[in-house]
Amino acid sequence: MFARILSPHILALTGTVVLWASAFPAIRVGIDGLGVAALSFLRIAIAAVALLLVAPLAKVRLPRRRDLPMVALCGATGMTAYQVLLNWGEVEVAAGTASLLIAIAPVFSVLLGSFFLQEGLSRDIALGSVVAIAGAAIVSLAAGTDGFTVSALIVLAAAVVQGVYHFATKPLLRRYTGLEVATYAMVAGTLFALPLIPATWHATLDAPADALASAAYLGLLPSALGFVIWAYVVARLPLAASTAALYLVPPVALVISLIWLGEVPHPIELVGGAVTVAGVILINRRKRAQRPSAPEDAQHVTSDRPVSTR
Repeated sequence: MFARILSPHILALTGTVVLWASAFPAIRVGIDGLGVAALSFLRIAIAAVALLLVAPLAKVRLPRRRDLPMVALCGATGMTAYQVLLNWGEVEVAAGTASLLIAIAPVFSVLLGSFFLQEGLSRDIALGSVVAIAGAAIVSLAAGTDGFTVSALIVLAAAVVQGVYHFATKPLLRRYTGLEVATYAMVAGTLFALPLIPATWHATLDAPADALASAAYLGLLPSALGFVIWAYVVARLPLAASTAALYLVPPVALVISLIWLGEVPHPIELVGGAVTVAGVILINRRKRAQRPSAPEDAQHVTSDRPVSTR
């Protein structure tokens, strides 16, 4: 049993959850010293450089020309817009609260797939979506002890654009690996974030060491390393195990935020977060039951599970 727990696959999956959960408190540290624009650009750019360095070793292929518009959409939404909105929202929203709100992102992906990819909107998917949205509303209305805030709405907007990213990656994941799609999107996101360079330059000159360290950590570990080990996990573990583990990201983020930042979540937020996760689980359980078996020749094919951008 212990050998199974300590297997490379399980350790890699655990590492992915911890890295992506730790991104939320790390953002709070980086924002205080760098601001929204600089932290957004540095994280994306550092991750893009790291993934490009790994690309030759991982045999990452160049995208086909006809796929570039979809790659651009992934970069603009899942990388640039997501980072800016999440960082902006976390100026006021607690890190743990942000993780609970971002958990609703797969709902928007499913709804977009139902409307634009003819994936079908079953009763269970509709019910799960309503439950998840209700949970997000509870978290938003709680917003600690101060009631609803605009910042909570901004974090929800980050969840929406991440849902668009999940939706946009689906056709790409039929032709490329998860790591390839993440690399393409990160590079595209860096290009879209180039207008942030002037603000980044000025903020970096006066930034404290802990903020710069936070930006480097976010780019190298949750973003770059997180995608590398996630690609390793999804190639070796069953869909149910790898997807279910992602439900642990919000609670782990709450624990890390408590230890790192001293943030104590409001009980109503915990209730709302549990409701949101329950809705997402209901949606994904239905999708797993309907998903056909993967083709035997799947060297460069991955499942249509969302590629996280935490």
